[in-house]
Amino acid sequence: MSAAVRPHGAIMRTLNTVSSALMAAVGRLDKSLSPADTIRRLQQHKFTLSDSIYIFHILLASFWLTIMQVPGFPLKLFIPILYAIALLVPLTSQFFLPATPIFAYLLIVAPSISVSLLPTLETVLYGANISDILTRVTHPVLDVIAWVPYGVGHYTLPFIMGAFIWLFRPKEALHFFGRTFGYMNLLGVIIQIILPCSAPWYELIYGLTPANYGMKGSPGGLARIDALFHTHGYTTAFSNSPLVFGAFPSLHAAWSTLMALTMSHFFPQCTRFVWAYAGILYWATMYLTHHYLIDVVSGACLATAFFYIFLPDELKGPAATSPPGQLSQYARLSGTTRNKYE
Repeated sequence: MSAAVRPHGAIMRTLNTVSSALMAAVGRLDKSLSPADTIRRLQQHKFTLSDSIYIFHILLASFWLTIMQVPGFPLKLFIPILYAIALLVPLTSQFFLPATPIFAYLLIVAPSISVSLLPTLETVLYGANISDILTRVTHPVLDVIAWVPYGVGHYTLPFIMGAFIWLFRPKEALHFFGRTFGYMNLLGVIIQIILPCSAPWYELIYGLTPANYGMKGSPGGLARIDALFHTHGYTTAFSNSPLVFGAFPSLHAAWSTLMALTMSHFFPQCTRFVWAYAGILYWATMYLTHHYLIDVVSGACLATAFFYIFLPDELKGPAATSPPGQLSQYARLSGTTRNKYE
């Protein structure tokens, strides 16, 4: 009898504890329904830098609402209107305001894919579809020349270059390259996600018919490399790519530009060689039908901007070519006793 009572008593105590906690929580709620109370609190609030995150959320929500297709206009206007009302009413704002990051995540939509933007811009800006012109004549020799930098060098040279910088230049130079390389790629992928555009291979296969996220990628001209070596590596890799419509900007062009800028800065004797490599890769991206010229130009501009924005004063001038461990000497000679990495 007592054994049966004990579990029952434990359950009742647990329910009482939960019930008491619930009642206490409800008692702590702001039950006001007057927007005037929220406005008054907002006027009395002392804003700090951390509050600027809400500006970011407003801008992000505005972007997603702009490209949202379902529900369409004007029904989608009810989303910000209802959310604003929920924030103005004290009873609901105490739940909705802390949940803003979650709602921002739920609001994300997959942007519509543009298949005509890039070829149209290329024709308007350059007077012709340059990438289409470069693909009209193909040859196995040209295929190999394009494949070496695009399909091999692109994935190996950053590591080789990093090793050279590590071996022959101050560690701060390697830190700079790694930091610049990482943030440049991060922004590039974000642009590709929020502005998905098809590559020239899509135009060759499907024309300008609308694209969807269920379509598989294509190796483009790299399919000829698969045929040449009797493999299916590139076909398999690009068919299963998680980012099929990421033509703009070209990160192949961005990588090669950043490497050329970095090597010519820290190893001036290599300038002509690294820029020759970059030039060949620019051509290869279009010859292999993976990018339009505007993608290449935007990728190069992205890399150039990141290089000069991130390049610290400590690595400018003679210090750029100093051997490992001697950067501090150049800093003392220039009047700087401590560099930003120390």
